[in-house]
Amino acid sequence: MSIAHTASAPHTPVDDPGESPFDLAAILAQRPADKFSLHEQYINPQMVRVLKTIGFDRPYVRGVGAHLYDDAGNKYLDLLSGWGVFALGRNHPVVNEALKDTLDAGLPNLGQMDVSLLAGILAEQLISIAPSSALERVFFTNSGTEAVEGAIKFARIATGREKIIFCDNAFHGLSMGSLSLNGGAEFRKGFGPFLPGCERIPFNDLAALEQALSSGDVAGFIVEPIQGKGVNIPAGDYLPEAARLCKNYGALFIADEIQTGLGRTGKMWAVEHWGAEPDLLLCAKALSGGQVPVGAIIGRRDVFDKVYSSMDRAVVHSSTFGSNNMAMVAGLATLHVLRTERLVERSAQMGQKILDDMRPFVDRHDFVKDVRGMGMMIGIQFGSPKSLKLKAAWKMLEVANESLFCQMVLIPLLEKHSVLAQVAGSHGHVIKLLPPMIVDDEDRAWMVSAFDDVIASCHRVPGAMWDLGKSLMSHARAESR
Repeated sequence: MSIAHTASAPHTPVDDPGESPFDLAAILAQRPADKFSLHEQYINPQMVRVLKTIGFDRPYVRGVGAHLYDDAGNKYLDLLSGWGVFALGRNHPVVNEALKDTLDAGLPNLGQMDVSLLAGILAEQLISIAPSSALERVFFTNSGTEAVEGAIKFARIATGREKIIFCDNAFHGLSMGSLSLNGGAEFRKGFGPFLPGCERIPFNDLAALEQALSSGDVAGFIVEPIQGKGVNIPAGDYLPEAARLCKNYGALFIADEIQTGLGRTGKMWAVEHWGAEPDLLLCAKALSGGQVPVGAIIGRRDVFDKVYSSMDRAVVHSSTFGSNNMAMVAGLATLHVLRTERLVERSAQMGQKILDDMRPFVDRHDFVKDVRGMGMMIGIQFGSPKSLKLKAAWKMLEVANESLFCQMVLIPLLEKHSVLAQVAGSHGHVIKLLPPMIVDDEDRAWMVSAFDDVIASCHRVPGAMWDLGKSLMSHARAESR
């Protein structure tokens, strides 16, 4: 992917005799050991404490594809993908080259009282792959949470109503409006009062949805097609029926595909698994190519026409950096890679292989209760075992913190096998895998073998794993005091 170089003569800097020229390589070379101390002093010391406590304070220096490398050259398999950002893997050469071309082209960026060609082209391409022909307009944002904020506004003005319905266990972001739609108490604590008119209902419960909609004052229902916190998959009729109910009661059906979209679940959009057609579709994360933050609201023409109803309302909802050239090119390059490398199909095929490899864990390991997912979004759920000896050990951890068992798996997974994964939500029993969609059979064998080995070790009581568990309990109790 290339952009013609049309820049005029480059700007000639005026050197400050007291200041060395900017040299990124020198900065990185001079201060590699300062990463954690700088964060402790200036950013978030508690995050550094967490990383050091669980042994995740690694000196990563390079990222390539599905892998991270530390300063000793050790290779790690990254199943976090930056919370789903690195669908293409890290530093994909097509994305990187497109971004370099953009900088070299000297384009007129962020004209503001102007419109962007690149934004128009990216919007055109997103509309062409939208899950419904009714989706005809795009608004670009800087992030997923900003897309959620915009969707709240769009739903309210389009319907003339206030109420937004969301689900238990939902995650839609952490800015104030999106936080008001967040089902996790751990994120909400201390930040209220929240946006008025937000109502929580159970996920995957059509009766509860209809009851909430029947009040006649609902602007929109926002839902993740597959919930990220827990990898919760809905019943087959839930999403299409939710869309039908919203239409019947005059509310917008808003699909939050910020994590599930762009191939993550084995289809371009997760709603396509069920044939559900949203009024607004939100995407971000993978659209960035892992390099430049970008999000989008893809919606119905009539909804957008209510927002931008006249010339004096042309800028009534806007974003200073939302359509910046680097973000637009990152999105265009990402869609190019998805097409040319057939990564949506690869996500479906490789994801199914991983599920087939891991589902036997349920019969093989007493602690494993379920392995579920779609495409490259997979959850391993743990629960109380049948063995009395193991049950006692499980209960011991549960008393201290409901997520400690998962941490007891994740720490040796990294320490012993160099595999990086995550708990799918606080106070839960699910480990979530979000591999880059480029992982190969070697990576697949690596992750399956690593999980199998670590989970098997959890069944040896007493043992080293349970010594780790006791240490985690001590930390949890100290934090709760």
